[in-house]
Amino acid sequence: MEVVSIVLLLLFAVVVSGAIARILPVNVPAPLVQIAFGAVIGMVADLRVTLVPELFLLVFLPPLLFIDGWRIPKDELLKDVPVVVELALGLVLTTVVGIGFFIDWLIPAMPLAVSFALAAVVSPTDPIAVSAIAARVPIPRRMMHILEGEALLNDASGLVCLRFAIAAALTGTFSLAQAAGNFVWLAAAGIAIGVATTLAITRAKAWVSRRFGEDIGSQVLVSLLIPFIAYIGAEHVHASGILAVVAAGVTMTFAEMSRQALPATRMRRNSVWDTIQFALNGIIFVLLGEQLPVILSGARETVKLTSHENPWWLALYVLAIVAVLAGLRFIWVWLSFRLSVMRRGTAPGPYSPDWRVFAAMSLAGVRGVITLAGVLTLPLAMADGSPFPARDLAIALAAGVIIVSLVAASIGLPLLLRGLAMPAEPSRQEEENRARVAAAEAALRAIDKVQRELTENERDGDIHAEAAERIADLYRERIRVRVDGGSSLRAVRQGERIDRALRLAGIRAEREAVFRLLRARQIGSETGRKLTRELDMLEGRLRT
Repeated sequence: MEVVSIVLLLLFAVVVSGAIARILPVNVPAPLVQIAFGAVIGMVADLRVTLVPELFLLVFLPPLLFIDGWRIPKDELLKDVPVVVELALGLVLTTVVGIGFFIDWLIPAMPLAVSFALAAVVSPTDPIAVSAIAARVPIPRRMMHILEGEALLNDASGLVCLRFAIAAALTGTFSLAQAAGNFVWLAAAGIAIGVATTLAITRAKAWVSRRFGEDIGSQVLVSLLIPFIAYIGAEHVHASGILAVVAAGVTMTFAEMSRQALPATRMRRNSVWDTIQFALNGIIFVLLGEQLPVILSGARETVKLTSHENPWWLALYVLAIVAVLAGLRFIWVWLSFRLSVMRRGTAPGPYSPDWRVFAAMSLAGVRGVITLAGVLTLPLAMADGSPFPARDLAIALAAGVIIVSLVAASIGLPLLLRGLAMPAEPSRQEEENRARVAAAEAALRAIDKVQRELTENERDGDIHAEAAERIADLYRERIRVRVDGGSSLRAVRQGERIDRALRLAGIRAEREAVFRLLRARQIGSETGRKLTRELDMLEGRLRT
C-alpha cells in the first residue's frame, strides 16, 4: 500500500508542478518547479523513497532513451553527424578524463575511480530540460537538432564510461586494453541486439496483423515492451543495454516505414508515449527534489569526508565543477567549429558565428534525467560488504550540478539567444510541395482504379463517375496550386487558414451540441462517445 501511495503522490506532484510552471509569469523551467515541489514533499510528507539503483535504471532509462531514439529527426541528424559525434563521443571522453582528474584534485578524499564515475554521470546532457528553458525564447532549429543528437548518443557513451568507472572502483584495477575490448563488445553487441529486437518484433506484429487483424491495445503494449526486451536482452549477455535501447528506438522509425500500423494505432500509441515520457521525466525530477532534504541534512557529514566542516564547501565544489564543465564545453564547441571549417577547406563565409553562439551551446549543455539516473546507480556497497566510498558525496554533487546548470541556463540562454543573428534556415516549402503533389497524384490514380472497379461490379455507373470526378477535382486543384505557386498558393493558404478556423468553430459547436444531448439524456453514452471521438479526431487533424 505504501508503494502505491508513493507512486500516486509522485504522479500528482508531476501534474501540479507542470501546471505551476505554466501559470508562473516568469520563465521558470518545469524541471526546476518539479525539483522544488519534490523538496516540499520531502520536507512535509512522511514518505521516503528508497531508490534501488538497478531497479531505477531498468524502470526509467529504457523507455526514455527508446522514445528519444524513435522521435529524433533522422535527416537533420545525418546532416550534422560529424558535429554530433564530436560532441557525443569526443567531448564525453574528454569530460570524463578532464573532469575526473579535476574532481580528484579538488576533492582528494574522493577515490579516483569514483571521481571518474561522477565525471561520467555529469557528461550527458538533457535536451528536454533545454526545451523547457527555451519555451519562450525558441532555440534555432539546427542548434536544437544538434543538441538532441548529442544527447541521444552521449547518454549511451557517458553511461558506458560510468560502467567502467564503477567496475574499477569495485575491483581496484583498470586495464585500458581490456576496457577498449569490452567497449567494442558492449557497443557492437548492444547495437546489434537493439536492431534485431525491433526488427523481429515489428515483423512478427506485421505478420499477425495481416492474418488476424490489428488490435490497437496489443500494438501499443508491444511498443512499450520493446525497450525493456532490448535492454534486458543486452544486459543478459553483458552488452550495453543503453546502446541496445537507443538502437531499438532509431530502428523503430525505419521499421514503421515499411510496416504501417493503422492510423488509430499510431494516434493512440503517440498519446500513450507522450504521457509516459512526460510522467517519467517529471517523476525523476520530483524524486531529485524529494531526496534533497536527506542529501542536505547529511551535507555536514558528507563534507567532513573532504576534511572540511562548513557545508558551504559543498556549494563551492558544485560551482567549480559546473564552471569547468561549461568552460570545457565552450572550448570544445569552438574547436569543433574551427575544425569543421578546416575540413571543408573554406573560410567561414558570410556567416561567422558570434561568441554568443558558442556560449549558448555551452549553457545548453544542461544536466538532467540521465545524470540523476546514472548517479543513483552507484552501488550501495563494495564486494566485501563495506559502503561504497563517497557515494553520498557523489550524489550530492551530481544533484547540485543538475540544479545549478538548470538555473544558469534558464537565466543565461534567453539573454544569449535574444536578438542573436543566425544563418537563415533552409526552406522546406519546396520539399513539402513535392510531397503533396506526389501524394495527390497517387490519390488520383487510386480514385480512378476504384471508380473503374465500382463501375464494373455495380450499377449506377454515372453516380460513381460523378462522385469520383468530384473528389478528383479536389486533388487536381491541389496539384495545380502547388505547381503554379505564387499568388495562387498564397491565396490558397489564406483560404485554408480561414477554412480551418470555420471548421474548428463548427466542430466545437457540434461537440457542445452532443454534450447538451448527453446531459439531457436524449442520446446514450455509447453514441455520445462515438460522436465525440470522431469530432476529436477531426479537430486533431485540423490542428496539426
